[in-house]
Amino acid sequence: MARPIWTGSLSFGLLNVPVSLMSGERRMDLSFRMLDSRDKKPIRYERVNADTGEEVPWKDIVKAFEYDKGSYVVIEKEDIAAAAPETHESIDVEAFVDAESIDLRYYEKPYILIPGKKAEKGYVLLRETLKDTGKVGIGRVVIRTREYICAVMPEEDALVMILLRYPQELVALDEYKLPKGSAKDYRVAPKELEMARKLIESMTSNWDPAEYQDEFRERLSDIIKKRMKQAGATTKFEEPEHHEDAATNVVDFMALLQKSLDSNRRTPAKATKAAKKSAPAKKATKKAAAKKAPAKKAATKARKRA
Repeated sequence: MARPIWTGSLSFGLLNVPVSLMSGERRMDLSFRMLDSRDKKPIRYERVNADTGEEVPWKDIVKAFEYDKGSYVVIEKEDIAAAAPETHESIDVEAFVDAESIDLRYYEKPYILIPGKKAEKGYVLLRETLKDTGKVGIGRVVIRTREYICAVMPEEDALVMILLRYPQELVALDEYKLPKGSAKDYRVAPKELEMARKLIESMTSNWDPAEYQDEFRERLSDIIKKRMKQAGATTKFEEPEHHEDAATNVVDFMALLQKSLDSNRRTPAKATKAAKKSAPAKKATKKAAAKKAPAKKAATKARKRA
């Protein structure tokens, strides 16, 4: 069974109804993975520094706002937390409006409200009152860290909450060149209007969403099933376990080792001469070490005898 996004309350006036917020949609898109056509291995997308080309670990990534082309201001976690709303796990209905007064373009994402234990009476009270009055509750809700405006409306036995877009998120209709005026202004004859009306009446039926299926998805699913049965059409690849910090440290460490090796290979002439001059000193050191060796052996034999 699906888990609730959060469990809280639906409040309007002095009434408070315990509810659980459940997702009201099911994503059915077919997702694809990008492979290298040469060996059929997955392609990774890495976080790379645009200047150095080096991979950046998550711990070193910060959020920034681009206020001008190429100019950024860094936003800290504390800044986002300060801007986040304080109210969580509640739907606060602030007003009731006619359902028909909401432009369809405002509706964005549906959720289903499930009544809590012993909360059925308040739930049914609101549901039936909204049905009788044709009203919709408009309120605010916080999901994760963002605050939305929402509409609470009845749908059969359920109370449905639909997230609404803010006005600034919609493109004003007058930003586009649209044909203004009546049918007469565009020389649409009365007979043409009558024929169009009759055509619409002949095609009119009851709304049944079950009649509309995602035919593209179904056809593509059939193709995928057929391809899976074909020889040479499938490939296997086990993703290695990726530990972010460890992998990053290994990459950095290997890079440092490589730089060290490269610098040793390109030893300058002055350094070579200096190394030759220091050679006698090294030989003297070796002789001294050789003299100490017999003394160490004698000490070891004395310990064994003891």
